Amino acid sequence: MKSYPFILFLLLLITPLAYCQEEEVKEEVKEKPQLERPAFDSSALIDNQTNVLFNKGAFEMVMNHRFGLVNGGDNDLIGIWGPANIRIAFNYAITDRITVGYGTTKDSRLQDFQLKLALFRQTRGNEMPVSISYYGNFTVDARKKENFFNTQDRYSSHNSLIIARRFSRTFSMFVTPSWSHFNAVESEMRNDMFAVAVGGRLKLTPSINFMAEYTQPINTYEVSSPDPGVGVGFEFSTGSHAFQLFIANYKGIVPQQNIMFNQNNFFKGDFLIGFNITRLWYF
Repeated sequence: MKSYPFILFLLLLITPLAYCQEEEVKEEVKEKPQLERPAFDSSALIDNQTNVLFNKGAFEMVMNHRFGLVNGGDNDLIGIWGPANIRIAFNYAITDRITVGYGTTKDSRLQDFQLKLALFRQTRGNEMPVSISYYGNFTVDARKKENFFNTQDRYSSHNSLIIARRFSRTFSMFVTPSWSHFNAVESEMRNDMFAVAVGGRLKLTPSINFMAEYTQPINTYEVSSPDPGVGVGFEFSTGSHAFQLFIANYKGIVPQQNIMFNQNNFFKGDFLIGFNITRLWYF
């Protein structure tokens, strides 16, 4: 019986200590930086990738369509009746930070295998002021073997870092340095091309965005160096669906094909009408 006061004293001493430790844990949880909302609504903006990666289990279907050049012919109806390029792709989010994908393109029968990683994410308190993501692909030209001297001539790749920031509820931008490589090119060209892309989105309404982008190749060739890529248009988006309608001067859809070979000068009227459609499902 004499021990009861001592036990009561210990309980009174331990209870405040446990309460203080619980409060410290709660404070630590509260201090964890909150992630900023995505800077863009879609995983791509016209011809460049954004930093957007969807939640684990998301399955994305993408359809890219490019009509012929608006000034391509007298009977092309601003390119709609001219030769078109089409790509269909499927992407799957393995985790919240890792997405893999596969796409097939009409021109040159390109088969691309993609990887996208979220390296850093912007936080609301600016502990991390930007989001940084990696995007890369490995692409195989699946035309008949008569078009190639060696099997390795079919291969190309693209690697880029997407540095994006959501400045406000209505305005976001990205800057993307990239490196493109083709195993086989014409003698006056180089196998590697470095480029920098800049793009932005301005939200006009909750579901309508104005978008624009510019891609500048860094290297030059002995002849016929590639022209910069330019695109402007509008995006109509919902939670699981996005439709982008634009004019741009890139006829290719796989990025290294555009960056290495584009000969269309946007400012001289060499542009086309294009659209991108994406649809999301969650499993």
